[in-house]
Amino acid sequence: MHPWMTRRQMLCRLGNGFGALGLASVLAGEGLLGSTAQAASNPLAPKAPHFPPRAKRVIFLFMNGGPSQVDTFDPKPALAKYAGQSKEGTTRQQAAGKLMPSPFRFQKYGPSGIEVSELFPHIARCIEDICVIRSMHTNTPNHEPSLLMMNSGETQPTRPSMGSWLCYGLGSENQNLPGYIVLCPGKPVVGPQLWSNSFLPGIYQGTHINNSRVDPRRVIEHTANRYLPRGAQRRQLDLLQQMNAVHLHERGQDDQLEARIASLEMAFRMQTEAQEAFDLDRETTATRRRYGEGPFANACLIARRLAERGVRMTQIYYGNDQPWDDHTDILNHRNHARQSDQPIAALLNDLKSRGLLEETLVIWGGEFGRTPAAQGSKGRDHNSKGFTMWLAGGGVKGGYVHGATDEFGSAAVEKKVHVHDLHATILHLLGIDHERLTFRYSGRDFRLTDVHGEVVRDILA
Repeated sequence: MHPWMTRRQMLCRLGNGFGALGLASVLAGEGLLGSTAQAASNPLAPKAPHFPPRAKRVIFLFMNGGPSQVDTFDPKPALAKYAGQSKEGTTRQQAAGKLMPSPFRFQKYGPSGIEVSELFPHIARCIEDICVIRSMHTNTPNHEPSLLMMNSGETQPTRPSMGSWLCYGLGSENQNLPGYIVLCPGKPVVGPQLWSNSFLPGIYQGTHINNSRVDPRRVIEHTANRYLPRGAQRRQLDLLQQMNAVHLHERGQDDQLEARIASLEMAFRMQTEAQEAFDLDRETTATRRRYGEGPFANACLIARRLAERGVRMTQIYYGNDQPWDDHTDILNHRNHARQSDQPIAALLNDLKSRGLLEETLVIWGGEFGRTPAAQGSKGRDHNSKGFTMWLAGGGVKGGYVHGATDEFGSAAVEKKVHVHDLHATILHLLGIDHERLTFRYSGRDFRLTDVHGEVVRDILA
């Protein structure tokens, strides 16, 4: 280093022209502190759970817009009996609504005899691996606060998302891929708030993948250095080791700096692993056929590949452009199911055949449900008082129904499960005590479940 040049100036000069990955080396310092110190300072290094976990990872199949429980997994014969009659308090405005029976037939499946709508013939054949929760409820019947509640445990923006909490609490098994990956087509407006790290270190933020078209070379932006080949980058990193060590030593412990270091260093490693993980051409034709075609089908297949590679949480959004928000015609649910039923069943079967389902918790559901009364002539309005979600694998009972709504499906009445309870249960399945997973910010301790939440022990296998 020239005597008239400060270390900061030297860093800037060395960084010029290196690209994002070259600059990563200026802060990252791969191997500088030795393997033990490096592991200790890596915020994504695997961490011990509070107690033995039943699941190692989560795949959250998020049905944006709110699927109708009475048309999917919660049959209500009373709707046919009282069709056309008024039912007070079934819409957001608490006005009279005409009860509308489901246009879809239900049928019992498997030894458990759980009834499933004709919309999901493929998922229905997996019902013995599925725990159906028919007694979900949440705070409000509006999309934005309910989306935030389901994803972050709070109706107000912005708190850390569930995936961020999981990575903060457990780290990740794969150090060459993000611990939390979000597959959501397009460029969602509200989306980034739903996978935000908020006040947690930035390394725990969800990595958004636009799965409208999956190009393994471009699926994660800015992982390719346009200026130097990989060997030259490695030599560059080695050259800067001592400088990085001094920089870290002078700063001392700094969670935000360590998160930045880990993020940028991961970018270097992702140049090879990310492309391989997202390359669906490596799958057989038979496998691709089982999943079907389209962005959601590809996302489900990618989720299985990420589960194999130890990614802590993968979240797939269905309905960014055409959500399940069918106010005018509930028959649109048929189109949504047609695009999602086969890929979801293929994912469950694929995980099971590879021995991954028992350690992977799969979650299906939206931010709330829909009313049993008609909105207009054929649609259904929002309903936060009672709706259905289901879980599979990861230590939950298969072929089991938990809780119930009233005879019309308008409100949870038996074994009610709030979103906070669901979050507490998910954390429990991964070996985390939801009351002990906290982060001090702005003078108080925060947690995913705030000051609420009870583990739903009846659904545990």
